[in-house]
Amino acid sequence: MDDQSSQQGASAGASGFQPVPPQQGQQGGQGVFDPNAAGTPPLPPKPSKPANFQLGSKLGQQLKMKIPPHSLSFDEQYFLHLLAGSISLTKDEKLRIVESIQKLKQSQVDELIKIFEEERKKFAELGEEHVPQLEKLAQQHFEDWVDIEMKQEQGSKAQEDAQKAEEIRKQLGL
Repeated sequence: MDDQSSQQGASAGASGFQPVPPQQGQQGGQGVFDPNAAGTPPLPPKPSKPANFQLGSKLGQQLKMKIPPHSLSFDEQYFLHLLAGSISLTKDEKLRIVESIQKLKQSQVDELIKIFEEERKKFAELGEEHVPQLEKLAQQHFEDWVDIEMKQEQGSKAQEDAQKAEEIRKQLGL
């Protein structure tokens, strides 16, 4: 070992750690933790007050969506409000859930309700700085829900019209 490397080894100490000087343009204490700087690391920013943002607040009391007949026991309007207010699901996913209700078990519906309630709670706990983003998402999902309801209504109307046309054909003997 030459003199230079033994000097470096001695200054590095037993751990082999050598402090790295700040790079050009950097100075210690500007929000970056420097283990060699005196004092304590900077504190994380203080969380803002919870905004208590309520998902689904744009929805009316009574939703137009009709759930297919089923043998399950749950508050359909409450379930629909939770589903419609969810900002974690896409429009298609929401529609598939409604259409598959009759195939679900009671425990699955109960679990969905629990998940939607937890989602509401977590979004209500977000800080006030997130409200503008949440409002945009809530508006988008509200518009999606209105679209889902309109499609279901149009589908029902088309089915009704087809039944009436079939009855008229039968009456005419066609």
